[in-house]
Amino acid sequence: MKIELFDTTLRDGTQGEHVTLTADDKIRIARQLDDFGIDVIEGGWPGSNPKDRAFFERARDIEWKHAQICAFGSTRRAGLAPEDDPNLQALLEAQTPVVAIFGKSWTLHARVALGVSLEENLELIASSVAFLKAHGRRVIYDAEHFFDGYQDDPAYALETLRAAAEAGADVLVLCDTNGGTLPSDIYRIVGEVRRQFNVPLGIHTHNDTGCAVANTIMAVAAGAQHVQGTINGIGERCGNADLCAIIPNLQLKMGFTCVPEEKLARLTDLSRFVNEVANLAPIDRAPYVGRSAFAHKGGVHVSAVMKDPRAYEHIPPEKVGNRRRVLVSDLSGKSNIQYKAAELGIELKESEQARQAVQRIKELEHLGYEFQGAEASFELLLRTIQGEDTRFFSLERLRVRTEIDEEGGVCTSEATLVLRVQHERELVVAEGNGPVDALSNALRKALRRFYPDLDQVHLSDYKVRVLNSEGGTAAAVRVLVEHRDSERRWHTVGVSTNILEASWQALADGIRYYLLKRRSQAATSATLASLPQRM
Repeated sequence: MKIELFDTTLRDGTQGEHVTLTADDKIRIARQLDDFGIDVIEGGWPGSNPKDRAFFERARDIEWKHAQICAFGSTRRAGLAPEDDPNLQALLEAQTPVVAIFGKSWTLHARVALGVSLEENLELIASSVAFLKAHGRRVIYDAEHFFDGYQDDPAYALETLRAAAEAGADVLVLCDTNGGTLPSDIYRIVGEVRRQFNVPLGIHTHNDTGCAVANTIMAVAAGAQHVQGTINGIGERCGNADLCAIIPNLQLKMGFTCVPEEKLARLTDLSRFVNEVANLAPIDRAPYVGRSAFAHKGGVHVSAVMKDPRAYEHIPPEKVGNRRRVLVSDLSGKSNIQYKAAELGIELKESEQARQAVQRIKELEHLGYEFQGAEASFELLLRTIQGEDTRFFSLERLRVRTEIDEEGGVCTSEATLVLRVQHERELVVAEGNGPVDALSNALRKALRRFYPDLDQVHLSDYKVRVLNSEGGTAAAVRVLVEHRDSERRWHTVGVSTNILEASWQALADGIRYYLLKRRSQAATSATLASLPQRM
């Protein structure tokens, strides 16, 4: 059976803390949702702000491949006829084929929030739905606070649904607006409603009890055919139901059809795209699409996964566009090292090399190093153990000086660096925005004469973590550095009780890694050039 997917990332999702999307952002995300196979995309509330109106104006000029664009609003205001209601008029002016309107299901909200009688609330619902239907719109009716209302007064909650259904609503969406209902109650109530209505039922849940995904799945099991949610579960308070977990659960575990199989393999990319556009940090532990969803750390786990991934993976990660990762830590065994080495294209010919690598990693992690987020440093370590020369340059001395002019509000940093490069001594001075930036600039300046293409390498991120805060100013720190060029990014780590020394370790490893890759690419190109050319 096909489940209709209704995405509200662009409306309900933007009500989440730290989530802000421009009209351009919304168009970019909507295009990706459409290409992925979402059936209905709720673009916003055109009656509430200019940004949403701008989105709908632009959406009208786009030829959508699959999705229908939906405008969102409320039932009419008490005391206004539907044709005089500004909100309903804004919905029509959005010119979307689908509209979603919410009405009150809970007697508490009708009497207190709206301040109307229960009979008048039913009329607000019926007249609003009928008005929109008369103008040719497909109407999705969101029964706000339905589960709270049903548990308080089931007869009246059902009357609100009946008012919408008899007025022509195409879908009745049962909303767990407060997010406080548990899966067993969702299953029971949706089943009871299903037996009384022939109109398709939908489900809209929030995650205030951590049950939004489970609640959605239980609603579908009880007969709901229309599912609402957001990408990555963003939304107000604790968020909405996460479509990135719901879709694969329904399709891979329960046998429902949500999107074509080849589209499902793009789920991880879609998740990351939305996070990137919304400027949100991805959640590594997110089911299915998180970076850690198929990550293995324990040596016993890795050994089993190498024999048969089903031992510790509930689905092949490729089905949702993710990938398997093996982590390297003090919990690693030889299996981890051998797997990671193979992944990096390094052949550990002798088991002794793997044993040495395991021992060295355990020693370094005891000192505070962590290679899970610094795979470039890990590769350098492996290649060194293998006997490969990864030095490229050596440090003779460095000095960093920072001057602060409080009156002028100026802070300047200057790094002096002396390196040995290709049997030559190189002395340079460079300035920067802070001591680490100055040190990074000096390092690349010292090497530029020998490796001119280092100009395309930049320090793009720098993080410091204090490892033993009880040590005060003598505490060890771990520095994680990200470098990037025009094509990729890589991470390296350094540890010391001196923050500059830790920074130097990470910075130097980052440049060494780039030079290592450059040398490898040059060797590959030379090999290919030496091969006889086919006629």
